[in-house]
Amino acid sequence: MANENHGSSKEEAALMSHSPGTSHQSQPSSPEPVRLVQDLPDELVQAGWEKCWSKRENRPYYFNRFTNQSLWEMPLLGQHDIISDPLGLNAAPMPAEGGTGDAGAESKVRKRRLSEEVQPSGNSVKKAKVGLVDVSGNPPSQPAPNSSTAPGTPLLKMWGISSEDKQMALLRPTEVYWDLDIQTNAVIKQRAPSEVLSPHPEVELLRSQLMLKLRQHYRELCQQREGIEPPRESFNRWMLERKVVDKGMDPLLPSNCEPVVSPSMFREIMNDIPIRLSRIKFREESKRLLFKYAEAAKRLIESRSASPDSRKVVKWNVEDTFSWLRQDHSASKEDYMDRLEHLRKQCGPHVSAAAKDSVEGICSKIYHISLEYVKRIREKHLTILKEHNIPVEAEAPEVQDRLVYCYPMRLAIPSPPLPNVEMHVENNVVCVRYKGEMVKVSRNYFSKLWLLYRYSCIDDSGFERFLPRVWCLLRRYQMMLGVGLYEGTGLQRALPVQVFEALHKLFGVSFECFASPLNCYFKQHCSAFLDTDGYFGSRGPCLDFFPISGSFQANPPFCEELMDAMVSHFEKLLETSNEPLSFIVFIPEWRDPPTPALTRMEQSRFRRHQLILPAFDHEYRSGSQHVCKKEEMYYKAVYNTAIIFLQNNSGFTKWEPTPERLQELVTACKPSGRALASSASSSSSSSSSASDKDRETVQDQSASQETAPH
Repeated sequence: MANENHGSSKEEAALMSHSPGTSHQSQPSSPEPVRLVQDLPDELVQAGWEKCWSKRENRPYYFNRFTNQSLWEMPLLGQHDIISDPLGLNAAPMPAEGGTGDAGAESKVRKRRLSEEVQPSGNSVKKAKVGLVDVSGNPPSQPAPNSSTAPGTPLLKMWGISSEDKQMALLRPTEVYWDLDIQTNAVIKQRAPSEVLSPHPEVELLRSQLMLKLRQHYRELCQQREGIEPPRESFNRWMLERKVVDKGMDPLLPSNCEPVVSPSMFREIMNDIPIRLSRIKFREESKRLLFKYAEAAKRLIESRSASPDSRKVVKWNVEDTFSWLRQDHSASKEDYMDRLEHLRKQCGPHVSAAAKDSVEGICSKIYHISLEYVKRIREKHLTILKEHNIPVEAEAPEVQDRLVYCYPMRLAIPSPPLPNVEMHVENNVVCVRYKGEMVKVSRNYFSKLWLLYRYSCIDDSGFERFLPRVWCLLRRYQMMLGVGLYEGTGLQRALPVQVFEALHKLFGVSFECFASPLNCYFKQHCSAFLDTDGYFGSRGPCLDFFPISGSFQANPPFCEELMDAMVSHFEKLLETSNEPLSFIVFIPEWRDPPTPALTRMEQSRFRRHQLILPAFDHEYRSGSQHVCKKEEMYYKAVYNTAIIFLQNNSGFTKWEPTPERLQELVTACKPSGRALASSASSSSSSSSSASDKDRETVQDQSASQETAPH
């Protein structure tokens, strides 16, 4: 993979001016070096070392893509490992510049202690990196790849992107909604690689096909047993709620949950029985809704096994409602709605009791179908590994009890060879296809995935597996969110760029607790799927992430069970760490009734401050930002958002929410003027956790936008 530009004078001057064993002090000013066929030990490759060729000197040299260190001689095993020991706690002490002997060594060791390590200040902006070794655990910022110098460029030609202009356009984003140069301040204990199986397009294709079947089973069960359409987003929130308690092996489908009946799915179906209620705007609509509810309640109680008293109460109230409707009077819309509310209070408990067994049967049936599907997926995956003689039970590596800066998740089981995946570009959209199944991503976000992959992946220096892994990632999120119009986008909504900038500047935030490679602002983040996302910088699911210190932002999907588990997790972390630890949480301010997560955080001893952003006075980025149009990127929130600061004492001292900082944060949250007037595309997914009034508002807006052009 020869690179004519690599022997530039600037690059060679840098190499010549550094003796072996000396690292670069600044960002590389030349393109990334040529990648040769590696003959290095696996330990060195995983630590970021590559064997490169110096055209000017006509000899090989060794380059570390994580630390930008260049050596003429092969690095020695046992030297500082940026992956397993990013803090450099176990590195040999190096003499300070201008000093020798024990004093310099002692000074360098003392500087690396966690309690005395100089972290970025909450008030500081990005500063130039200094020091001999980048101890962040993340690759230093690199120039955006271009057509002639980016690693894997010959692969682009294989993918059909032959023109240099097209290559440059494909790999250089025109608009950026992220900052991948920000280094992490999150410190964790070193952890072993995960035993989750690596993604494979053939397995992901089977999983997506079974997921579509499961969604169809859910729809049919709701229609046949209850005569209703599945509550909007209820299936997506079922998956979120199940994964909070799931101990199964599949990253997407639940297979080992207690209890079997999902509280989330049960609650949402029951809310739509006997019929789904929506917000009413006109008098005639309210009259029809009252009639439909009375008729549906009577039909349900007569067709189910109910007690004589329940039948009597429902029948009497329904007949009384019909009699009132037949009267010749000029009732207002409010009169009809008051009557409907009275009928719901009288009949609701009896209707729910009659439908309870049937709804529990739906929840149980869906779970057991999912369990069978997981077995089929697992068998498929194991068959592929067996074909390539890859053992499923990998030897557990020795994990030392030491602190490191957090790094992307690694998988213990090697990836099998991946099949070819096709790619072509249509205007500003990159289309990735495997066996006729196509997923799409905008050109800007394709370049983002490219950069994240460069920074995070350690087992694919030639980028041969990049496209198959992009296809698996995009397909996974497509199946998680659903294929309907605007479906599931609220599960991936994100804060605007200016808010992230303010959080980083004011409170040292460098990590997102609930994100994905598609919508993340920082390159360090937690996400739902460690198998597909780990290659693109994910640290795994938030509930499985245990930082010792750092400043974090959390904007969880609006599933009550997930938000409640998040609060328990954060409080446990804050209780067990004396190092600076801070979580800034963004959740809806739902008061009727309040969600358990909101109540618990407001009463938490770690709550340092709370802000309320009024409805329609702040905005979010779309959950489909990686494919949506530019004019659909932002939308206004239809509900208040609570910003809650959870910090231990050290975190409060370091990142205190002072009035000045809070005022600047509130200013950053103001709408930019780019947001859509309606937020239905995203906020619809949050309806189940809201009050009945919130639910009706969101569903009504969703219904109106579904008919709009997209």
